[in-house]
Amino acid sequence: MFKAAFSTVACPEWTLERAARAAAEWGYDCIELRTFGQGSTEIACDPALTAAAKVRRIMEEPGVGICSLATGVRFDEPIRPPVLGRVLSDTERSVRQAKSMLDLAARIEAPLVRVYGYEFPAGEPRKRAVALILERLRLVLDAARNTGVRVVIENGGSFPRSADLRDLIVALGDPLLGASYSAAAAHAAGEDPAEGVRALGDRLWAAKVKDFAGHRACPLGSGEVPCARFVAALAESGFEGPLVFEWDRLWLPDLVPADAVLPDAARTMFAWAGAHAATPASR
Repeated sequence: MFKAAFSTVACPEWTLERAARAAAEWGYDCIELRTFGQGSTEIACDPALTAAAKVRRIMEEPGVGICSLATGVRFDEPIRPPVLGRVLSDTERSVRQAKSMLDLAARIEAPLVRVYGYEFPAGEPRKRAVALILERLRLVLDAARNTGVRVVIENGGSFPRSADLRDLIVALGDPLLGASYSAAAAHAAGEDPAEGVRALGDRLWAAKVKDFAGHRACPLGSGEVPCARFVAALAESGFEGPLVFEWDRLWLPDLVPADAVLPDAARTMFAWAGAHAATPASR
């Protein structure tokens, strides 16, 4: 059975204490903590703004776990010119950012750090762009060893489908790298998210769910993303990782507040999983 979670992009104005209490009250098992790193001002509940011991205590008191540390780290910055640029430019800035996030995750005892591959630069050959992303990811994975933290790469940009993530994971062949798979991003790219679950198999370590009516975010089950089928596929696969509900109020401040959608989202996810378990085909 998955662990129900929500991302703190839903509640950028909340304190960590409020987010943890709300998660416990509404039946969530854990929270994905979005971070922008030290000195950030984007989100009040950014764990980088609080001492690690206090973060752990805040989450432990209501019995809520941290399922992952969600970052915006991406590895697609080109090196130009291709050879001389390695001397003239800062080619490993994203690697250092990721390493700092691994350190934060270890200190607050978050088991996963989310990163992106992201966009192929204009005019950059695909093969060279992928090779550079893999090179940087490999350095990050080397840094993750002995930290107790694993890395998940999420679909989006030039890597929207499950096969895109799987190709990166297979190319590196590292047991510390898995997938964070967004049903909405996959659906937008024309992929059935249920098929993506099956394609990623045991390298699917985190799942993301949100719904859209057209281009407008809406409550789960009321839009066009096949969220119920996605959750059924997770249940059928025996997925036991976090299923993270995203309500992108950090990016879209006109959305209704988190407390108007998070309680129903948890009930809906559990209802879908329960309905699947009750069907003869799933027994």
